[in-house]
Amino acid sequence: MSSLVFDTHNFVKKLTKAGMPEVQAEILASEQANLIENLLAIKKDIALPKQDTALLEKNMKMKIESAKSNLIKWVAGLLMAQAALVAALLKLFAGA
Repeated sequence: MSSLVFDTHNFVKKLTKAGMPEVQAEILASEQANLIENLLAIKKDIALPKQDTALLEKNMKMKIESAKSNLIKWVAGLLMAQAALVAALLKLFAGA
């Protein structure tokens, strides 16, 4: 993850100016900085999975198109074999 700049000193100053005890403000600032550092996702963090998903989607579309093309070839081949079989059977029974 990328890091964000969090001014803990300024945060503590604002809290103490608002009436919070300095020790409590320092603990809150420390925990806030820890949360931002370890848990907050930024645009760069979110962009990477989007790129991976787009690439995966492109690959899946190519595989689906390939499978569809192969299926069409198989069905066409089976239809031609069936037509040849019907023609052979008609010729066989017509001659009998």
